[in-house]
Amino acid sequence: MSKKRLFYIGFFVALALIFYLVLTLIIPGFGKVKSPPVSFVKPFSFTNQDGKVVTEKDVAGKVYVAEYFFTHCEGICPIMNNNMRLVYEEFKNDSNFIILSHTCDPDRDSVGQMKYYADSMKVDTRRWIFLTGGKQSLYDAARVSYTIDDPVNNLKSLDDQFIHSQFWALVNKKGDVMKIYDGLKESEVKSLIKAARRLLKEE
Repeated sequence: MSKKRLFYIGFFVALALIFYLVLTLIIPGFGKVKSPPVSFVKPFSFTNQDGKVVTEKDVAGKVYVAEYFFTHCEGICPIMNNNMRLVYEEFKNDSNFIILSHTCDPDRDSVGQMKYYADSMKVDTRRWIFLTGGKQSLYDAARVSYTIDDPVNNLKSLDDQFIHSQFWALVNKKGDVMKIYDGLKESEVKSLIKAARRLLKEE
């Protein structure tokens, strides 16, 4: 093959690469293969720390993180919520982002107890919401909507079930669960923050 022909091939390959690079810079998401959603959030109705009902309609059009914890937990929950505070601090001034912290022990985590816990966290509860409700509804949401607990843990008796998951679900504005993150790992918390920023820019 002649040097002239090699030059033209190299020139056009370089030109194509430059053109592709320019497109990736000016068109958001160009060239990126989007992963399909993990799941979709089903309709729900829970009660927040102020005794007000919160449903899927209240989070429509917002990006949010869903987690499960219980207020008297002395194990992973304090670590998780310390990490969740990093997420809160990053987005606390953005009205299009919220955190939903569901209790996995509603028998003890009453509205009053959730209010006490929320106050102790000293956060804006318009941005970080603490939810309680019926155990069956809470557990169904964890397993079916957010997929942060394995359905095989759904034992015959509801009284014998207990969710103790360190996983968080990141949900986009359409109610799609885009990815599950480990709330105990700082690297995954940072990845979630980056992903949330991208989701907030989407129409």
